Amino acid sequence: MKYLSLGARALLTLVFVGAGASKLIGVSMMVETFEAIGFGQWLRYFTGLVEVGGAALLWWPNRQVIGASILGGTMVGAVFTHLFILGPSAAPAVGLGLICTAVLYLHRDQISEILGQSKSNS
Repeated sequence: MKYLSLGARALLTLVFVGAGASKLIGVSMMVETFEAIGFGQWLRYFTGLVEVGGAALLWWPNRQVIGASILGGTMVGAVFTHLFILGPSAAPAVGLGLICTAVLYLHRDQISEILGQSKSNS
């Protein structure tokens, strides 16, 4: 399971750091995409920061669940954005969301600690 987690986190990191950085530096495709969404360019910057920050949390000790949750939530937003605004396919966002879910499952032991529950209370 350790290597499955490492592989999934490495893949998510590559994808989200790349995507987040392209949003932050203003790659024209990202600027046009967020123009089409219609909420302004602030959302592009915010999404880029969330993606890079979430990817960093995947490697922070005992914070993989937080990083995977943040990135998974971002993918839920991406799926709805593709379905209702952008089209044509939400499949990449669904796939990345499933990988985030796998990381959550693999690190599920962190959830009670993060929620402030001791293991003796569980």
